[in-house]
Amino acid sequence: MNSGVLASCVTAAQAEVEVEVAEGYTVTQFCDKIIDVFLNEKPKSRDWKRFLVLREEWKKYSESFYSRCKNRANAENDSGMKQKLIDLSRKVKKIDDEMERHTELLKELQDNPTDVNAIVTKRRKDFTGEFFRYLTLLSETHDSLEDRDAVARLGARCLSAVSAFDNTLEIVGSLDAAQKKFEDILNSPSIDVACEKIKSLAKAKELDSSLILLINGAWASAKESTTMKNETKDIMYHLYKATKTSMRSIAPKEIKLLKYLLNITDPEERFSALATAFSPGDEHDAKDPSAIYTTPKELHKWIKIMLDAYHLNKEETEIREAKQMNQPVVVQRLFILKETIEGEYLEQNVKTEKDVEPEEL
Repeated sequence: MNSGVLASCVTAAQAEVEVEVAEGYTVTQFCDKIIDVFLNEKPKSRDWKRFLVLREEWKKYSESFYSRCKNRANAENDSGMKQKLIDLSRKVKKIDDEMERHTELLKELQDNPTDVNAIVTKRRKDFTGEFFRYLTLLSETHDSLEDRDAVARLGARCLSAVSAFDNTLEIVGSLDAAQKKFEDILNSPSIDVACEKIKSLAKAKELDSSLILLINGAWASAKESTTMKNETKDIMYHLYKATKTSMRSIAPKEIKLLKYLLNITDPEERFSALATAFSPGDEHDAKDPSAIYTTPKELHKWIKIMLDAYHLNKEETEIREAKQMNQPVVVQRLFILKETIEGEYLEQNVKTEKDVEPEEL
């Protein structure tokens, strides 16, 4: 069965009459063919989506399909087959509704191409991984490279807007934590102790971009102030210099790893390199001395710091690599890496820990 067959039976499906359609099928026979394909040849929901993404064609005969599933289930004597037909209809309808939501969201984006950020703010919960997979499926249905490119560009713009929105929410929380750290630094008994606290935070990788921006901002305000005492300006300057020195001194390996990953253009190769970075192997195995290994948690932390620095104020950050992130494709790759680590590694660890807990009680 292909899209040509689907198109050929559209008129008959609409009229709901038993006339012959392409390749000798009546409407009932055609729906039976779809049922057979979905139950036997392509029983995975991801395969069904390739048919249901063709919305205009599917809508023209979808009611006939659901009606046929119901009629066959009612007439079926085999309880097992009856349940299969009922489940098939329910599952396909669920995907049908999902595809319709994605299509409606896509239409809103296409009708308002300059309001992507506003739409993301209003409908963030609808920009799921399934929506972006839907865009990929949709792109594959286009024969024109121009049409495919248009969908890909829209997807990239949406990813960038979602990343900015999510990081803004995270930054609100991180600013509160950063403010507490900053106040603790300011309450130090001496400048030397305050600078030592900054160094300790850097070593513990807790000198995040939000705190850096607070310190930078405090120094900028003090430097321009005509009323602030010189002693206060001196304190802010020393804190600012200590922060810059600490950021340069730690040179986290994760930043180097990210630069390597972001320069890989092929997605499969990039994800393979990511998996390798998390799998150094047994201590007795031969390791590549030039390779960089880390944990999902650590790399995820530095990805968030890079995104924070980029979206909050990339001009003020001391992370040189964040200043260089001026290409949307780089930000998109960074966002996808973040999502991949969360979905494929961090969530797995949480599930594993939950599975172990009952045995320990």
